[in-house]
Amino acid sequence: MTSWAGRTAVDIAGAVRRKEVAPRDVVADHLARIAALDGRVGAFRVVRAAAAVAEADAIGARGDLSRLPLAGVPVAVKDNLPVRGESTRNGSAATPATPADEDHVTVARLRAAGAVVVGLTHVPELCVYGTTDGVHGIARNPWDPARTAGGSSGGSAAAVAAGFVPLALGNDGMGSLRIPAAHCGLIGLKPGTGRVPFELGGGWFGMSEHGPLATTAADARLMFSVLAGEPDDGAGDFEEGEPPHPERGALSIAFSTRSPVAGVRVGGAYAALARRAARTLSGAGHHVVTAHPPYPATFGAVILARWTGGVAQDAEGLDPQLLAPRTRRHARLGRIAGHLGMLRTDHRAALNRRLGPFFEEYDVLLTPALARPGPAAGAWHERGWLANTLANTACSPMTPPWNLSGRPALAMPFGTLPSGLPGSVQLVGRPGSEHQLLDLAAQLQELHPWRRTAPLGEPAV
Repeated sequence: MTSWAGRTAVDIAGAVRRKEVAPRDVVADHLARIAALDGRVGAFRVVRAAAAVAEADAIGARGDLSRLPLAGVPVAVKDNLPVRGESTRNGSAATPATPADEDHVTVARLRAAGAVVVGLTHVPELCVYGTTDGVHGIARNPWDPARTAGGSSGGSAAAVAAGFVPLALGNDGMGSLRIPAAHCGLIGLKPGTGRVPFELGGGWFGMSEHGPLATTAADARLMFSVLAGEPDDGAGDFEEGEPPHPERGALSIAFSTRSPVAGVRVGGAYAALARRAARTLSGAGHHVVTAHPPYPATFGAVILARWTGGVAQDAEGLDPQLLAPRTRRHARLGRIAGHLGMLRTDHRAALNRRLGPFFEEYDVLLTPALARPGPAAGAWHERGWLANTLANTACSPMTPPWNLSGRPALAMPFGTLPSGLPGSVQLVGRPGSEHQLLDLAAQLQELHPWRRTAPLGEPAV
């Protein structure tokens, strides 16, 4: 019998609602795949094997099964979000091992929609960096386990790319969904400000948002609708294939490979794939022109101050001796930035005033998602602050502007890099345009399909 592991969330939920398969069997297939292969990937800090089966049985017994958008769908949760009964370690030895009393609101919404939490995924300490490693383990890219899965939602991305779950929950403060999605060949959606409840500490001064990691546009849309609490996320809308959406019209799309961080350039292979995506969208009838957002010259300094300042907030109350040296220095620089008045609250408004005319002219911005290959997988938490910061900045300068501005942004697979790893592009939209970006991603998926999961020594799904 064919395993349910590797199937889409839309397929699984539809089959469970039609009672073609029991949630217990779906979850068991995914747990078996995790047990067989996660030793090579390192996606999970905690696998909730017995608890997940019990939760699946409870889903199967529900009287409202036909109305659950995520009926029986296994999901993974990033280990900085509380899951009832599990500790939230946030990648650190300095955090308590006390089990959470309640689910985070996003986890509660997924469970209310019928999803089953199979485990908590690895993150770098305090979710600071774009490589996922630390005292609890190393998350590797399933397409090439010698490379990082990215970060900070690296364990979540690795879990989806390996076919351990069809959906995973993460969050994004400077690219922490989009960076691992780009490395691992997934869709990673950072919603715009306020679309999904945050309710998790300071959120790096309002830059962080929770969102989905998925292998298809339809799955990403389904999970986003549940997270956002959209009223039209009933199960009947998600039976087969693409969910309904408005008639696709021609969009005005700006294409740019210009880095927002001075001195950091986009590599040729990454620019070439984005240029190919621009030609694909132009051929599909969209109006695509080369146009560069007016990034401020000071953007690099502003985002560094907020990055370090947010970590300084997150490190408050933790034993500094239990933090990795790179984290201690990051937090120390954040405190200095605060003392120097570099964490002003008007940075977002100033950036949006500057970007406003650009997004009045263009519906969507298309860019490369990454600028360079991800670093090798390894113990980056044992290396110095400067080495980590330079490696992160060189790889992923394209993502942070959209956290500071609060605009929705999505990374999605497109093409293949010379290394054989998946390529990726980024789509950025106006406030409230998440579904427009997902429509565009679905169109690119139709025109340029991708392999959904990594082979891991077997035929890819």
